[in-house]
Amino acid sequence: MQKLHNIKLTLTILLVFGIIVFANPLRANTYPDFSEIAAKYADSVVNISSKQSVKSSDPFNGLNPEDIPDVFRDWYEKNKNSQRPESASSLGSGFVIDEEGIIITNAHVILDANEIDVIFSNGVILPAELVGKDTKTDIAVLRVEPAEGQNLVALEFGNSDELKVGQWVMAIGNPFGLGGTVTAGIVSAKNRDIRSGPYDNFIQTDAAINRGNSGGPLFNTNGKVIGINSAIISTTGGSVGIGFAIPSKTATAVIEQLIEYGETRRGWLGVRIQEVSEDIASSLGMNDASGALVVSVDDDGPAKRAGIKSGDIILKFNGVVIDTMRELPRVVAETKVGTRAEVEIWRKNKVINKSVVIERLNEGSLVPVESPDVEDNSDVDNTSVLNLGFSLSNVSKELAAKYDFTPNQKGLVVTQIDNQSDAFKRGLQEGDVINVINEQDLFSVNQFIRIIDKYKKADKNLLLIKVVRGKNMIRIFPIDISID
Repeated sequence: MQKLHNIKLTLTILLVFGIIVFANPLRANTYPDFSEIAAKYADSVVNISSKQSVKSSDPFNGLNPEDIPDVFRDWYEKNKNSQRPESASSLGSGFVIDEEGIIITNAHVILDANEIDVIFSNGVILPAELVGKDTKTDIAVLRVEPAEGQNLVALEFGNSDELKVGQWVMAIGNPFGLGGTVTAGIVSAKNRDIRSGPYDNFIQTDAAINRGNSGGPLFNTNGKVIGINSAIISTTGGSVGIGFAIPSKTATAVIEQLIEYGETRRGWLGVRIQEVSEDIASSLGMNDASGALVVSVDDDGPAKRAGIKSGDIILKFNGVVIDTMRELPRVVAETKVGTRAEVEIWRKNKVINKSVVIERLNEGSLVPVESPDVEDNSDVDNTSVLNLGFSLSNVSKELAAKYDFTPNQKGLVVTQIDNQSDAFKRGLQEGDVINVINEQDLFSVNQFIRIIDKYKKADKNLLLIKVVRGKNMIRIFPIDISID
């Protein structure tokens, strides 16, 4: 028995040690080794120092000189005509992408700068010229003249689309002005919208990113730059494991344009859009609430010429699936001007395709929405209180002045609404002008009532209405007409 016990004990020990022997290699392979990448590319990451001139303030501005206390009178007389500017400075990071001296950083690092210096890891300081910047994506391109005998090593961009959540990444930057600092973490999320700009689709990472890291590279495990560190969310001002990087796919398109033109030349489709809610999807016969709902089409835009209409839902643009409304402006903006793009659309319970030639976006432009001529409604009732929880009136100059919309706006004005009604809960407000219902232009209250009755008899309970709010805002949302 003792011999048998010894054999069992020996087997147990062997099994335990066997687990330990086999477990150690697995544990050793859990974490990647970034030392080779750090050693190879650290010198390609630079510190960015910028200075801005800030006009000094006059503490006695607006005061009568006689009212200034005697203790300050001498100082006031000596400095009253002084206009000396004060200097403010900021620190950030950047990296080399061309051996001839092209440097990438964030636009906010060099914003309003009078002087920009690039500081290399060997201590060489070179003045930089601003080639171009894009505040909407927070990217800036600088150019330096390499010093004699200085050989710059360019970093290469990788494909951020291939990045997966959970993969390892490494950041190099200049946190708090300390110089080249390496941190590592994983990709926490992709396509993050932090409401910092119209084209947000950040890579989120828990690699430590602090003040001064802005503009530095985010590497994958192959040593390729797949992001430009740009922002953090923090209550302390330091890293709490929530950092954001601009994806390389977004960055490279902007960088190419800044180098070639000194500015961005974004694509323009010529539509206004909104999210597709579950109710909207249901009312249009869709299985899933995805895509971008077209609420209006610019009269002289490429979408109009391609046959895209208000009420269409854009499902795919130039081969890219549009899951949410915010994806479409970014995808269109990244499309080169002059490109013929295929657009997949949901219209009248089926998928159709349109081909559109992308034009250049006029940044900040706003095209007014035009309406067709209205028919004569002199024989129609002016006001009607409906059992849907709101009251409608035909457009008048008085109502246009009261609710601040253009007097020539076509449609019907919501003059009252019950805040307990289904329509109110879905977003309808007093002062809204309903100009379309289920793709039919509205000209009178009686017409609206006839349309409601028609769809009630057909047992169709959710109808889409298009609303103009104020002078510019346009929305589309469903109303439930089954309520009696």
